Amino acid sequence: MTFESERARRIKLSPAMAVSVRAKDMRRQGRDIIDVSVGEPDFDTPAHVVEAAVAAMRAGQTHYTAADGTPELKDAIAAKFARENGLHFSREEISAGNGAKQIIFNALMATIEPGDEVLVPAPYWVSYTDMALLLGAAPKVVRCPFEEGFKLTPGRLEAALSPQTRWLLLNSPNNPSGSAYTQAELQALGEVIKRHPRLIVLSDEIYEHIRHDGAEAPSFLTACPDLRARTLIVNGVSKAYAMTGWRIGYAAGPADLIKAMAKIQSQSTSNPCSISQAAAVAALTGPQDFIATAGKEYSARRNAMLEGLKAVPGIRVRPPEGAFYAFIDCSDLIGRRTSDGTVLTDDAAIAEHVLEAAGLAVVPGAAFGLSPYIRMSFAISQDMVETACARLAKAFSDLA
Repeated sequence: MTFESERARRIKLSPAMAVSVRAKDMRRQGRDIIDVSVGEPDFDTPAHVVEAAVAAMRAGQTHYTAADGTPELKDAIAAKFARENGLHFSREEISAGNGAKQIIFNALMATIEPGDEVLVPAPYWVSYTDMALLLGAAPKVVRCPFEEGFKLTPGRLEAALSPQTRWLLLNSPNNPSGSAYTQAELQALGEVIKRHPRLIVLSDEIYEHIRHDGAEAPSFLTACPDLRARTLIVNGVSKAYAMTGWRIGYAAGPADLIKAMAKIQSQSTSNPCSISQAAAVAALTGPQDFIATAGKEYSARRNAMLEGLKAVPGIRVRPPEGAFYAFIDCSDLIGRRTSDGTVLTDDAAIAEHVLEAAGLAVVPGAAFGLSPYIRMSFAISQDMVETACARLAKAFSDLA
């Protein structure tokens, strides 16, 4: 007897989470493991946010709320968009969910019909394609190579579109590559999108505040305001405020789409945690100095990782413009042999070798739709970043 449906068999466990779980298991067995597989800030949530959650509990804010967020949270989200992006939304155009992942899932579930295509530039965040598959759509992956900055170009976009294309999923700054679209690049994509009226844009801007070397990372709607009726902006408090465990994501977009998303959420999880919503209000409306402080530290760690990777043989890496990942090209290592004679046939084999030989947990590029690469997170201390790079160098220096 099998309990798994055909729908469930279409997808896989999140690769990054699978690597992290294995790393934790190896640590429990006594192995010295550095885990750079998961993108999670290592900072504590700001104190005033934690205090707001405590105050909410003491005030009895422990009951159901509206399915897609309290009025107070929606107002805080609207204020954030106005203050930081020059975008103005009503409560009816805003949805809050249990993390940005649920927001994206709700949006796709509310709009996808059998036979629809979801256009996904690669490298992409690991869940995009599996969400599309789970919902009966066909993910159409467009490879965006190293030489083009891992960014979708207007030509590649135009060539990939078809009458069945329903969604374009953009992510800037990008996980895993760290690439960030400029306003001019988004406007060029917008000119193509205008010619395809059935196409909806989901702009995942969760890493909006984590940028390096003054890199530009405008909101898609700031660049393409005339596409507002066909755009959903997705964001959240997880990365910017070190609140991954609080599980609050949010979106702004057309009121009809937001209403459909709320209906989906009302029949799945209902509202996000009421206490987390109160904490998110404090994060979005309170002091914002944490963002700048954390951003400087991420940039210092990014620079340390780039410096450390210079000593690693057989790789190349583009300096990430945002987020906290390095996406490392390992194509020159394919076909090499480890000390026990194992041939490195793909990036999964490379990641396995790095874990076993160096005690370093990385994610293979295949998980992000582009091989052969590995992703390393620098959302860890600078000392750990330097040690991780040294371990990677040792693992690759022993190859034949």
